[in-house]
Amino acid sequence: MDTIITKSKVEELLPQKKPFVMVSFLYDFKETSITTGFEILSDNLFVENDEFNESGLIENMAQSIALHTNYDFFLKNKKAPTGYIGSIKNVKLISLPKVGEIIKTDVKVLQEFMGVTLVDATVTCDDKPIISAQLKTVLAE
Repeated sequence: MDTIITKSKVEELLPQKKPFVMVSFLYDFKETSITTGFEILSDNLFVENDEFNESGLIENMAQSIALHTNYDFFLKNKKAPTGYIGSIKNVKLISLPKVGEIIKTDVKVLQEFMGVTLVDATVTCDDKPIISAQLKTVLAE
């Protein structure tokens, strides 16, 4: 898949810094959705027994949401605010990706109001769903 911006720009737009960055690629951006990618490397903090664990997958979803917000601010030439996970629900874990695989995360914005964003997120690996959840994020500023 083609990327919209470089990996270094993705890292620049995320508030998290290495080794806590869980998004490598920006594939698609729209006002109400984003598609990101992440390559699972063996030295990742969330790798256990050659698998990327559930906490890492949730963090990947949250950082994909942050990238959606921050890329939008970047396009508008504005400083991006800091955001936090407000809630996570309806988590459906199917399987864990392995070291060397690339996961793709699709986030759909369901509602956005006064700095609170509600999204559905689905992570796939080899075009097969591996986890989905509904997350709510809150902007601090």
